[in-house]
Amino acid sequence: MRFDLGYDGTEFSGWARQPSRRTVCGVLEDTLSMVLREDVSLTVAGRTDAGVHASGQVAHADLPESVDVAGLPKRLARALPSDVRVFGARVVPVAFDARFSALRRHYEYRVSDADFGAHPLRRLDTLAWPRPLDVGAMNAAAGLLLGEHDFCAFCKRREGATTIRELQRLELVRSETDGVVTAFVSADAFCHSMVRSLIGALLAVGEGRKAVEWPSSLLSLTGRASGVTVAPAHGLSLVRVDFPGDSELAARAEATRRVRTLER
Repeated sequence: MRFDLGYDGTEFSGWARQPSRRTVCGVLEDTLSMVLREDVSLTVAGRTDAGVHASGQVAHADLPESVDVAGLPKRLARALPSDVRVFGARVVPVAFDARFSALRRHYEYRVSDADFGAHPLRRLDTLAWPRPLDVGAMNAAAGLLLGEHDFCAFCKRREGATTIRELQRLELVRSETDGVVTAFVSADAFCHSMVRSLIGALLAVGEGRKAVEWPSSLLSLTGRASGVTVAPAHGLSLVRVDFPGDSELAARAEATRRVRTLER
């Protein structure tokens, strides 16, 4: 079964279960298990870090056919805390895997460089930046990062995991109404801290501390770049996950499981 869900990450220690910590996965699995009266284990499309939000997260679980799918979101709404919600649940083919079948993930990062900081009603999902940002320079730098690269300079390495990713969109837009700068970030997948590290590098360009070419120059490194600051978590939200058609789910999952290498 597929679950479409969202959460305010402020009071969560990320998605993944951790002993003695409140996590999104822990709250959802415990609540689902209580409501359905059987143990439920979730697989998620993107494991978000502590403080990161989601409005378009996707997860799946293997559940018996007897589950009332249509009524499940309402039952969960009565049992879940107010900072996490399941928007919809539906039966999907056996080949569906929220993690490995995904084609791409879409994130947004919000930054306000207004003199007053972030709007008080958006302070929990918008970073207040104390210096003016040159969005044109940031977009010029972002364009040099697009494509398939080894993003190890922007990732916290995990043993046995590749850091090769295809960055498909990295674009910053300043709102004409409130002046907030939103970064739209899309890739086939992201490694740990990649989005926030990319934003941190672009912020350095936007305030004039680093040259436009600096972020892309880090792609030649074979390890994490010490000069890149990871942007705060609360400005980041996972907004959508794309999947192929049902007939292509298994093939996509098989391709995703292969360890990627760059052709030289």
